[in-house]
Amino acid sequence: MAASFRFWRRTEREELHRRVFAALADNVNYDHQPVLGVPASSLDDDVFNQDAHFLKDAPFISTMVANPNHIGCHTFGESESYFKGTQEIERELIELCAVDIFGAQPGQTDGYVASGGTEANIQAMWMYRNAFVRQDGARAHQIGLFCSADSHYCVDKAANLLGMPLFKAAVDPKNRSLSDDELHRCLESAKQAGITHAVVMANMMTTMFGSVDAPSQWAEACRRAGLPFRLHLDGAFGGFYFPFASGEQQSQSALDFRNPDVHSITLDAHKMAQAPYGTGIFLARKGFIEHVLTPAASYVSGEDCTLIGSRSGANAIAVWMILQTHGPHGWAEKIYILQKRTAWLASQLAEREIPFFRHPASNIVTMRASAIPEETAQAHGLVPDSHQHPEWFKVVVMDHVTIERLDAFLEDLDRARKDEP
Repeated sequence: MAASFRFWRRTEREELHRRVFAALADNVNYDHQPVLGVPASSLDDDVFNQDAHFLKDAPFISTMVANPNHIGCHTFGESESYFKGTQEIERELIELCAVDIFGAQPGQTDGYVASGGTEANIQAMWMYRNAFVRQDGARAHQIGLFCSADSHYCVDKAANLLGMPLFKAAVDPKNRSLSDDELHRCLESAKQAGITHAVVMANMMTTMFGSVDAPSQWAEACRRAGLPFRLHLDGAFGGFYFPFASGEQQSQSALDFRNPDVHSITLDAHKMAQAPYGTGIFLARKGFIEHVLTPAASYVSGEDCTLIGSRSGANAIAVWMILQTHGPHGWAEKIYILQKRTAWLASQLAEREIPFFRHPASNIVTMRASAIPEETAQAHGLVPDSHQHPEWFKVVVMDHVTIERLDAFLEDLDRARKDEP
């Protein structure tokens, strides 16, 4: 996280409302402007309440009703002028995340609000695949996709969709880390299979364990193997958490744009930021996103270089409002409280000698399934690593996961273990 904040500040409710409604006024108004060729309109007023009295104090709902289409990437080239007001807020959001959370230099990042982490991660892999094909003459089957065995399953989707061979490095089962020897083995095996270029997805808190990779470890391994590489950070879970929880550890590990080996980052606002589902964020250094520009989208002003195409502008407004309402210091305080709750749970499990894994800058605690009765796991909504043959159950400490709820889980766990034969 940046030491000082260029674009992020706490904003009062009245100012937030003023900005959003001013942005909507700068968008097209289907009721008052002659717009005949755009395949869009506001939400169906026979179904969705558009009562002016209700909407005047509801900027996000008003944006939903107005239904702006943020097709394209508004940090690169031209964009559809019909939605320029809310597009400007999305540009502010991208710059805020890139500069004030992930240490980029102002004006040096492209990005957009995606449908989620899966789309944003695939966007990165698509982008780098095309760059290697166009710049180096590589073929898709020569470009390997690399990640740890703990990575999100979206990487399997990406490999299948993009025709890229997938290589997963095994992690240490005790600390979920990658060893230099394992990375060497993984990369050399790929080279023997004909791989000449690497696209790496490193993790900033994995979905099941909250574990964190070291981007520089991947980078050095690729250099030793003689493989040109591009490195993407999957912060779909950790993007709005890890930079605030890791403190000095973050500056040392540089899981952000201060690390020259990091070329792009994914984060999800619909997880820790509590935005509506369908709200991911994709960030990339300048000079890459044009590799996925689609000239066939000639009817779109500026064409399109996103995977999804049409996007809801309301989702961008939602994330911007959330971040500006809390401000950077309020957000840090929110994460601090969740860290304390998570640490308390970890200490309670340790006292009970229940085997678990927790990265110190994570709000995920993953326990061995053999130590947790299945009935207790189901009663408290613990999530398994596999619904068929669970080896782990996890707790994710979100806002609603209070100490009282964690204590109730522990009391039930104590009773169930006491009753075991």
